[in-house]
Amino acid sequence: MANLDYSFNVHRLSEEDGGGYLVEFPDLPGCMADGETIEDAIADAKDACEAWIEAAHEFGREIPKPKSDDDFSGQWRVRTPKSLHAALSRKAKEENVSLNTLVVCLLAEGLGKKQVV
Repeated sequence: MANLDYSFNVHRLSEEDGGGYLVEFPDLPGCMADGETIEDAIADAKDACEAWIEAAHEFGREIPKPKSDDDFSGQWRVRTPKSLHAALSRKAKEENVSLNTLVVCLLAEGLGKKQVV
């Protein structure tokens, strides 16, 4: 049975790409599966994960450990154009929040819109 500790992403495929859904495992390069429904794609992805790990064992390749939120500090440094920094700072002041809070909210909102299936 596949290790369910690996996170995966589900993407809707366009009709041009055959429709249905694609499941990818970010921690296992090249490990993916698809299906007509989300449930089918996830079931096939579990098999693909198991096969990926089995093949890595056979070839003596390292099997990455599943990443978790604990693997990330929550901090990174980003450089922006001065004009963007100024615009974000003005917006944060207008909303009466810190620049960090504003940027986190905008990023979360953008990710949420992109990930809707």
